[in-house]
Amino acid sequence: MFTKILTYIGSKAIKFTQEAGRLFIMFGQTLSWIFKPPVNIRNIFQQMEAIGVNSLPVVIIMGMFTGMVLAIQTYTGFRRFSAENYMGPVVALSITRELGPVLTGLIVAGRAGAAMAAELGTMRVTEQIDALETLATNPIKYLAVPRFLAGFVMLPLLTVVADAVGMIGGYLVAVHVLNANSVIYIRMSTDYLRLNDIYGGLLKACVFGIIISIVSCYKGFYTEGGAEGVGKATTGAVVYSMMLILIANYFMAALLFR
Repeated sequence: MFTKILTYIGSKAIKFTQEAGRLFIMFGQTLSWIFKPPVNIRNIFQQMEAIGVNSLPVVIIMGMFTGMVLAIQTYTGFRRFSAENYMGPVVALSITRELGPVLTGLIVAGRAGAAMAAELGTMRVTEQIDALETLATNPIKYLAVPRFLAGFVMLPLLTVVADAVGMIGGYLVAVHVLNANSVIYIRMSTDYLRLNDIYGGLLKACVFGIIISIVSCYKGFYTEGGAEGVGKATTGAVVYSMMLILIANYFMAALLFR
C-alpha cells in the first residue's frame, strides 16, 4: 500500500515537472521568435480583436456591476463606524489594484483562453500544425507569437476599461442611490488614489495576459486524443490559467503594494 502511494506521488511529480519544463521551453521559444522577421501584422490584429474587442462587452458589464456592488458593501460596513466619506477611496483602490486586473484576467481566461486552446488543439489533432512544419513554417512563430503579443497588449487595455467603468459604477451607486456627497466622494478618491496604484494594476494585467496566452497555446499545442483531448485541453487551459493568475496576483501584490 505504501509503495503504491509513493509510486502515485512520484508519477504525478514527474508529470508536473515535464509539463512545467515544456511550458517554460515554449515560453522561451515564443520570446525568441518575437524579434525575428517577418512580422505578421494582420495575424496579430486578428488575435487582438479575438482577445480584446470580443471580450469588451463582458468586461464592461463585469466592471460596472463590480463597482456598484463594492460601493454598496463598503457603505454598509463603513456606516457602522461613521466613515462613509472613505467609501470613494476604498472603491477606487480596490478596483485599480485588485478587482480590475484580476477579474479581467479571469474573464479573458475563460473566454479567449478557452477559444485559443480549442482552436490550436483542433489544429493539432487534425495535423494542421504538422502541415505547417512540412511547409517550412515555424508553428511557434505563426501561431503562438501573435496570441502572445495580443494577450500582452490587450489585457492592460481591457483593465483600463474595467477600472474606469467600475469607478463610474461605484460613483453612480454612492451618489444617486446611497445619497453620498459627490464633491466629497470625488475629492477623497483623487486624494488617496496614486498613479502607482494604477500602474501596479496594469503591470499585473500584462503578466496575466502572458499567463493566459502561453498556457492556452501550450495546452493547444500538446493536445492529443482527438475530440476528447481537445475538450480536456480547453478545460486545462482555463483551470491552469485561473490558478496561475491567482497565485501570481498574490506575489505581485506583496511586491508592489507593501
